[in-house]
Amino acid sequence: MSSQLLGPREVRALAADLGIRPTKTLGQNFVIDPNTVRRIVQTAQVGPDDVVVEVGPGLGSLTLALLPVVRRVVAVEIDHVLGARLPITVAERAPTLADRLELVLSDALSVQELPGPAPTALVANLPYNVSVPVLLHLLERFPTLRSALVMVQSEVADRLAAAPGSRVYGVPSVKAQWYAAVSRAGAVGRAVFWPVPNVDSGLVRLDRRDPPATAASRQDVFAVVDAAFAQRRKGLRAALAGWAGSPDAAEQALRAAGIDPLARGESLTVHDFARLAEARPSRPA
Repeated sequence: MSSQLLGPREVRALAADLGIRPTKTLGQNFVIDPNTVRRIVQTAQVGPDDVVVEVGPGLGSLTLALLPVVRRVVAVEIDHVLGARLPITVAERAPTLADRLELVLSDALSVQELPGPAPTALVANLPYNVSVPVLLHLLERFPTLRSALVMVQSEVADRLAAAPGSRVYGVPSVKAQWYAAVSRAGAVGRAVFWPVPNVDSGLVRLDRRDPPATAASRQDVFAVVDAAFAQRRKGLRAALAGWAGSPDAAEQALRAAGIDPLARGESLTVHDFARLAEARPSRPA
């Protein structure tokens, strides 16, 4: 089974038929290169047992590449015009695969449940303006997601995959690494999109793993991560004063966690942040 993929002419014709232009508000840049969507599917390493979540399917370029390979595609689309057209495009270009598509008309950030079998993988060209919040929300909400392969703005890809000590290591890096091992999976040029964006893109692969063993909750760990990077130029004793209640209380927590009070957040691993969250002093009622 196969599907007819969309090229530049087909993408523009579909958009013209619908009377739409991609909008910056929704972070829409449509992929017009069939080789790119084939590459994404191959890099995602998904197969016939996978139930794939695709966020922002748009006109269906990646959807059509996924359908012949996986068991089911659950496409989450916020744009009702695009969402209404997607099943028609699939029926026209991949009629034998149409029953593998499930459309969810929703903002991905508000999705709490998905229809059908539990999803096993996320494969998406994520809207650039909400890529990190969407990724983190889905990883938190759907623990059955064993892997993800997402296309995001290149600098966001660098941040997600950054290691401690890197100048781009920060909140997205730590929070993504709470859920998964994260790595860059390639670069994507601007010319494969319509309209052509002003930035390069990158692929990021995430493979689910257990979070750090800690008595602290995920929310508590993420709170100290946010506090540490809110003033990233400061040492942690100063940066965490508000979080702990005072500079002295922050130093006490840092020493209890085995962390130098003069260190900066960019030097800590997700495991360090988990220990620090455990060591947070009790706040007065």
